[in-house]
Amino acid sequence: MGFILRFCIGSRLLAAHNYRLITFLRWNNTIFCSGALLCNYNNNNGRRVNKDNGARVVMAVSNDLLTDQRVMRHVEALREAGCEVTTVCRTDLPVRWQRGWRFYAAFNWRLWREVSRRVKESKSGRVIVWANDTDTLLGCWLAVRGPHPPAPSPMRRRGVKLVMDAHELFPEVPEIQGKPVVKWVWRTIEKHLMPKCDALITVCQSIADYYRERYGVEMTVVRNLGSYELGVKSYELGERPERVLLYAGKVNVGRGVDWAIDALEWLPECRLVVAGDGDLLEEMKAYAASKAWCDRIDFTGRLMPEEMTALESKADVGLVMLEDKGLSYHYALPNRIGAFVQAGVPMVVSDLPEMAAVVRRFGVGEVIECRPQAADRKTKVTGLAEAVKRVLAREWKEADFAAAREDMDWNKEKQKLIDICYTTFC
Repeated sequence: MGFILRFCIGSRLLAAHNYRLITFLRWNNTIFCSGALLCNYNNNNGRRVNKDNGARVVMAVSNDLLTDQRVMRHVEALREAGCEVTTVCRTDLPVRWQRGWRFYAAFNWRLWREVSRRVKESKSGRVIVWANDTDTLLGCWLAVRGPHPPAPSPMRRRGVKLVMDAHELFPEVPEIQGKPVVKWVWRTIEKHLMPKCDALITVCQSIADYYRERYGVEMTVVRNLGSYELGVKSYELGERPERVLLYAGKVNVGRGVDWAIDALEWLPECRLVVAGDGDLLEEMKAYAASKAWCDRIDFTGRLMPEEMTALESKADVGLVMLEDKGLSYHYALPNRIGAFVQAGVPMVVSDLPEMAAVVRRFGVGEVIECRPQAADRKTKVTGLAEAVKRVLAREWKEADFAAAREDMDWNKEKQKLIDICYTTFC
C-alpha cells in the first residue's frame, strides 16, 4: 500500500486545476445537476429513510454521469428512499489527460480532495462514500480511511462508511490485457481495499463468486435493469423501409461492432444503427465507409437516456455482442439486456454465461458463438446474420417478454440498494 499512496500523492503535480460545471434537466422529477444533484422525490413504496436523519451519499464515478444509466438509476433510487445524494464525476474534476495512468492518477488525486471536502461539509453523522468501480476506489478510500489531503482537511468521523459498486471485473477489461504492470496495480488496489469496504455491490452472481474466491469478500448482486418509459425526446430514423438492427453502447475493443457491419452484406433488408461513442468510434466509421452497403449504417454518437429509450422502441433487433476477451467480458451483464427486455425488442447476444442465460431462460432472442478459438471470422459473421434472420422471421408479441419483464424489473431490484443504506449503519 505504501507504493500506491506514494503514487497517488506524487500525482498531485499532474492534476489540472481548472473546474467546469455541467448541468442538465430531467423533466418529470426536475433534477438540476452541477456535480451535486438537488431534487425531491415522493414515493411511499418500500423503505424510506427519514429525511432529517437519513444517510448522505457521495457517489463517485470516473466517466460521464449523463450517460451512465446504472449510476443514474442508483441516484434516483436512493433519493426516492429519502437519502441526500451528491455526485462527483469526470466532468466535475477535469484533468489534462483523458486516458491512461496519468488520467487515473490525476483523477483519483482530485477525487480524494473533493470527496473529503464534501464529507467535511455534510451536517449528517451518517455519510456513505459510494465508489463506482475499481478506478474510483483509491480516491474514495483515501477520503474515508486514509490520511488527510493537505487542503481541505476533513475531520474523520465514525459515521462515514465506504461502499463499492463493481460494474465489471476492472483488471480484466480487454484494454489492459497484455499490460501486466497496469493489471497488477488495479489488482493490488482491489486486494487491499475491497475487504475494507463496509458494503460491496456488483452486477451479477458470476462476478460476486469471482471476488469471493479471490479476496474472500461477500457482494450484494444488483443487476443492470431498467424500467421502460417512453422518453420526452424522440430520435428520428427518417425514411426506414429496412428492419432496424440496434447496437447501443460503447464502441470499444471486443464489442462486435465490426461483426455487425460485415453481417449487413447478408442482410440486404436491414439497417444498422450504432448508438454510442468510444475509443474505436472513428475507426468503425472509416471501416463502415469502406463497405458497399455503407448507406445502410448510421452512427448516432452519444445519446441522452431519453433519446436512447426512444430509439430502442423503434428497433427490430437488439445486438449485444461481446467477444470473449478476458473475464470482464466473459461475466458481463450489460445494461442493454434489461433495456431491450423492457422495450420488447428481441436480441442476438454472445454465448457468454450471464447474458446467454437470460436469453435462453426467457426465450427472448438468439445466442451466437463469440469465442476467438471457436471459428474463423467469416463463420462468426455469417452466424450472426443467420441469427438475425431467425429473429426477424418470428412474429414477436408483448406476451413473449412478460416473464422476462417481471423478473428483470428495476422497481424490485432497487430495494437492495435501500437495504444497504440501512444495514451499513447497523
